[in-house]
Amino acid sequence: MDFKIRVGTKDDCKDMSRMIKELAVFEKKLDEVKTSHEGFTVVGYALYFFTFSTWKGRAMYMEDLYVMEEFRGKGIGKGLISKVAEMGKKNLCVRLQFSVLDWNTPAREFYAAKGARDITEKDGWHFIRFEGQEFDNLAKSAPKD
Repeated sequence: MDFKIRVGTKDDCKDMSRMIKELAVFEKKLDEVKTSHEGFTVVGYALYFFTFSTWKGRAMYMEDLYVMEEFRGKGIGKGLISKVAEMGKKNLCVRLQFSVLDWNTPAREFYAAKGARDITEKDGWHFIRFEGQEFDNLAKSAPKD
């Protein structure tokens, strides 16, 4: 199967929105998606951003890696994550981090086969989040200038 891995453009937004909805269905979180579009030509995406490690320096966080179900097992996911890693290396990043749902064994096995370490089990780190009212409350409690 031929496929092309490339940086996304604004023209890909409809396809990205559709796949975000598909990912939400897979993760059993469809009610949390607030975007929608129809039609597609793109069959997978990786969404990432740059971050910083206090001890190590510049890093990347991959928010999503998604390939439509009917296109899985054809090397597209490997191509996407490899492209993200390449972008990270070009931008002098020292690591790539992401989260995986505990029940998503195929994804965890996919990443492990590529050499990823589960730092929750090995290093004892936990991924913590503030959102919704708790996030609002925290922001409101910030010291005033």
